[in-house]
Amino acid sequence: LQWIAEDRKVTPLKTLQGLVWERGYRKGDFTGHVYADTAPAFRRWRERGAAIYIYSSGSVKAQQLLFGHSEAGDLQPLISGYFDTTVGSKRDEGSYRRIAERIGLPAEAILFLSDVTEELDAAAGAGMKTLQLARDEPLRAGHHPLARDFNEVTI
Repeated sequence: LQWIAEDRKVTPLKTLQGLVWERGYRKGDFTGHVYADTAPAFRRWRERGAAIYIYSSGSVKAQQLLFGHSEAGDLQPLISGYFDTTVGSKRDEGSYRRIAERIGLPAEAILFLSDVTEELDAAAGAGMKTLQLARDEPLRAGHHPLARDFNEVTI
């Protein structure tokens, strides 16, 4: 409970949360929230040949449940893979190097999207292209290209 109160991004807690949420998703007690532009963007990107990977501080299991039981339906067929804290911290360049290695692409061939500057900095430090999402915030000039939502992401 203390880890939850502290919003800790630790693998054991995220794994436990995934197991607890599984029952609620499977019973239909709730659905995974995704923005309205998510499913159309995922479909558009896949039609253009892009692979979509999710990197979250939530466990892979929790990600699969969320996208498999989303408000927009089962989005898992559109997703090529998932990464969580077992690959490392989202603010560590090494994590992004490991992701590129596991995907089998050079880092510079990967576009990483996030709303967290420190994550974008780490991805850029590993050689990835970056795009900062500012859905609920005013667009502020920074050193990462900006987009308001997935409709502004061109692949």
